[in-house]
Amino acid sequence: MSASTPPRTPPKTYSVKSFGCQMNVYDGERMAELLAAEGMRPADEGAAADLVVLNTCHIREKATEKVYSDIGRIVKDGRENGVVPLIAVAGCVAQAEGEEIMARAPSVRVVVGPQAYHRLPEMVAEAAAGGRATETDMPAEAKFAALPKRRKVGASAFLTVQEGCDKFCTYCVVPYTRGAELSRPYADLVSEARALVEGGAREITLLGQNVNAWSGEDEKGRSVGLAGLAEELAKIEELARIRYTTSHPADMDDALIEAHGSNPKLMPFLHLPVQSGSDRVLKAMNRSHTAASYLRILERVRAARPDIALSGDFIVGFPGETEAEFEETLQIIAEARYAQAFSFKYSARPGTPAATMDGQIAAEVMDDRLQRLIAALQRDSLAFNKASVGKRCAVLVERKGRHAGQWLGKSPWLQSVHFTGDAALGDLVEVDLVEAGPNSLGGRLVARAAA
Repeated sequence: MSASTPPRTPPKTYSVKSFGCQMNVYDGERMAELLAAEGMRPADEGAAADLVVLNTCHIREKATEKVYSDIGRIVKDGRENGVVPLIAVAGCVAQAEGEEIMARAPSVRVVVGPQAYHRLPEMVAEAAAGGRATETDMPAEAKFAALPKRRKVGASAFLTVQEGCDKFCTYCVVPYTRGAELSRPYADLVSEARALVEGGAREITLLGQNVNAWSGEDEKGRSVGLAGLAEELAKIEELARIRYTTSHPADMDDALIEAHGSNPKLMPFLHLPVQSGSDRVLKAMNRSHTAASYLRILERVRAARPDIALSGDFIVGFPGETEAEFEETLQIIAEARYAQAFSFKYSARPGTPAATMDGQIAAEVMDDRLQRLIAALQRDSLAFNKASVGKRCAVLVERKGRHAGQWLGKSPWLQSVHFTGDAALGDLVEVDLVEAGPNSLGGRLVARAAA
């Protein structure tokens, strides 16, 4: 709490803007539900909101600066329109830099971390009364217990099952902004999954910083991992698809690998970040795997599910990375044959061990390596898509396309597929894949699927 300002009318409309990972998207949805439960409504598209929540990401330096840029833009637009909205900053930047935000951006009235956003409505009320409120407590149990029951959702829904990280990769702020690894209780997750399906979800993506580190006890008191949870969720009749992200190689146990071959509702897609192909760099990153052990995991997953689509994360320009070590990353890409991947230039985050390491890489070197990395990943992504042409698969319809009668959806391999024909949002339709591009496929509608 800091200096007060004159009270304002409690906000009636809100806008939640989320940046970063899928878990932030989930958190943004839950914050919107909290505000709606207090009688607020989302602002109309293009209209100014009484309350703007910036749900932030702290992984990249530019993402942090974007928050301040957005704050300035919101204030400028508000002054031009005669009313500056109440601004709340949530998420990982709020957790890591709460005091700095309050000092640097006096227009921000609320700062709330990712484990405390269940208090957002009361903090907004406090700010509307003239105060400023900050909450960055870390325990996550209270948050999930306080969140409202899920309402109507889309065809595909997120379900956070695990939060936090104990791995302490030297480049990463997540252990400091999300806290230690925490698994939500089995019974709570099964109940929430059923509610999501009742609300319209045909597909559920299980989320976690290290989602495959999730563990719990089932209804009989038996210890189960993520594979056991997915097996129970597969019993929900109307649920057609299960996905999970993001995984850590250290937590890919035998049961989860086998589940890709035995659980028909577990989609043939695995996002398993490796970050580098150099063992020396991996050790400096405090990653627990080597390039060889990582590739052995991929071999076992492919043995269980030969058609699986693989996805990864890569960081170029980690401190001390040589050209030869970067070439090792290109080599692991060639061996893994990713269907999708995310690639980033190393970004020094304050407070992480890598930020003070010797051998920081020049920006122009990182730029060059990133472009070469992206070219290799795009080559393999296009090859995977081209190899899909000729297949018939179920596509989950998620939204309308740009053209009349066009629909967009996802294949089992998480490819974007566009087609025209008789369909509706949430449908599972049979589609023949007839053309491939680097980022999507074209399909020909065959029929609506029975399940």
